[in-house]
Formats: sequence, structure tokens, C-alpha cells
Amino acid sequence: MPGARVASGDRVTLRTVEAEDVPFLQRAGANPEIRYPLGNPLRNREQYEISDERTAPDGFLVCLEGEGTPELLGDDFEDHDLRRIGQVSVADAHYKRPELGYWLVPEVHGEGYGTESVALAVDYVFRQYDTPAVGAGAFDHNDASRRLLESLGFVEEGRRRKFMFVDGAYRDMVQYGLLREEWVEAVDSER
Repeated sequence: MPGARVASGDRVTLRTVEAEDVPFLQRAGANPEIRYPLGNPLRNREQYEISDERTAPDGFLVCLEGEGTPELLGDDFEDHDLRRIGQVSVADAHYKRPELGYWLVPEVHGEGYGTESVALAVDYVFRQYDTPAVGAGAFDHNDASRRLLESLGFVEEGRRRKFMFVDGAYRDMVQYGLLREEWVEAVDSER
């Protein structure tokens, strides 16, 4: 069972990652549809656990909860009323501007779960940390990720040219930022 509930939206819940979630994260992270757009290396379970201990980002499991939730990755990773569908992480929040990272299993792409998950994470960061801004990066060829960030009010702040070799080519990393006052204004305008 995933850990404590950190935040809940209309359809998704962010929960703390527990040891029993590592197989889901590792298996999903090995999926080329997730790994290539993120530029992540393939890691075994031990490397995954050691890496997470060293970097220690706040990592949240993205879950769907409730009766009738679609089964996505097999019974060995599922509870009757909870489905793991991805991860949102917040790195460097304790000592510099927090940076968000996120991914969802391909079976739920395009359903709005990513936008809701990232919005919950942004809200969490601004509630938990006294930071003036949140950052996120997306490769220039990852149009869906860039649209997600822009839909939440993130603004392009720069570009790291030929940042990483991903999926057969050197790719630019587009850096985005969202100021606290921009987030508060957007939230207030929705009320």
C-alpha cells in the first residue's frame, strides 16, 4: 500500500513513496515511452534505491483511488481501490529553487491526470516551502510536457542547448519557472 496521502485533487491523489512502490517505479521507469522523453537511464532496483537515498527528492506517487479505477499494471502492483499511475518529484526544495519532475504511465496519457498531479505538487511546494518560485524542465521535443507546464502558468525562462543525448539525438532542455504570485493569482481567479 502506498504511503500517506499528501494531497488530493478531483481525480488523483499524491502519496508518499514507500519501499513496496519501488517495483512499480522501476518497471514503469524502464518503459521506453517514459524513459526516452525524460532522458532517464535504465536502472536496476538497487541502483534506484541508492540513487533515491542520495538525491532525496520529495517523491510522490500519483494514484487513482476509488471503486471502478482502471487496472493498469497488473495485480502485483494493485490494491482493490487504488491504482499507481506515475510519480511527481520535487528536488532541491530545502536549499534552492524547487524543481519539479513528473511522469505517468502511457495508458493514462492525455486524460488530464498529469496537469492535476503537477498542480497539486506546485500547491504543495508553495504551502511547504518559503520559495518565491518553482522550476521545471522539459525537452524541446516533448510537446505534451511543455503544454502541461504552460497550461499551469509556467513561463519559458531559458534553453540549455544540446543538453542531453535522448532517443538518438542531442536535445535542448527548455527551462520553465512559475512565481509564487503568479500561482496565487491564477488560483484566486479560478475561485
